[in-house]
Amino acid sequence: MRGKTAVITGASSGIGEELAVALAARGAQVVLAARGEESLARVKQRCEQAGGRALVVPTDVSDPEACGRLVARAVEAFGGIDYLVNNAGLVMRARFEDVTDLSLFERIMRVNYLGAVYCTHHALPHVKARRGLLVAVSSLTGKSGVPTRTGYSASKHAMQGFFDSLRIELSGTGVDVLVVSPGFVATDIRARALGPDGQAGHTDIAEDENRMMDARTCADLILRAMERREREVVMMPAAKLVMALKALVPGMVDRLASRMMKQARP
Repeated sequence: MRGKTAVITGASSGIGEELAVALAARGAQVVLAARGEESLARVKQRCEQAGGRALVVPTDVSDPEACGRLVARAVEAFGGIDYLVNNAGLVMRARFEDVTDLSLFERIMRVNYLGAVYCTHHALPHVKARRGLLVAVSSLTGKSGVPTRTGYSASKHAMQGFFDSLRIELSGTGVDVLVVSPGFVATDIRARALGPDGQAGHTDIAEDENRMMDARTCADLILRAMERREREVVMMPAAKLVMALKALVPGMVDRLASRMMKQARP
């Protein structure tokens, strides 16, 4: 990956931050996008200490024009784009019947799904020119519904459908599409979950972080899949079993998901 250029959204913390540092350590030029400029500056320093070059571009991916500016800055600085990693995201924690602010569904969809669409639209000509790779950091909730995640799961299902369709459209162009489906990852995003009132700060789950995947491990798995140009990564072995069960005994999968969330509830 030495000399390759990677644009990463949601790069100010968690999976995006660790992936940026890992790419920089392999000699990549990384373009760091998120809303928090101070956090991006810290990640930039880590990337440079790892041996790579980094460019900070504060970006709200829910704004299509901002996504266009992000891509333009990346091309201006590094001449093109080899990898686009759509990682920016919002989460929620609320039963649908308890929601009082329906705008949270639109906010989640604009960031998680449309943000990826906007960035991909602007970056695609440049990625095609280099026969590069599009990466969508989705979720296991994009494979199967999960209680208290109605809006989040819907956005990830949309993301999965979009990139699966795009992969087919891009067949023969040299551009590959990788969809990543992590499970629970110990990142700060859980502390910023949107609640039924649409406000951030509702802790996502109370599960012991020692039982979750850490962000570095998740980033390493994504990086390996990028190097192999895989089409999909489902990170938890148990999730692969659940996906198989869903086709055979969907009611059992619903009960398992409900039980899991009840156990994780504070």
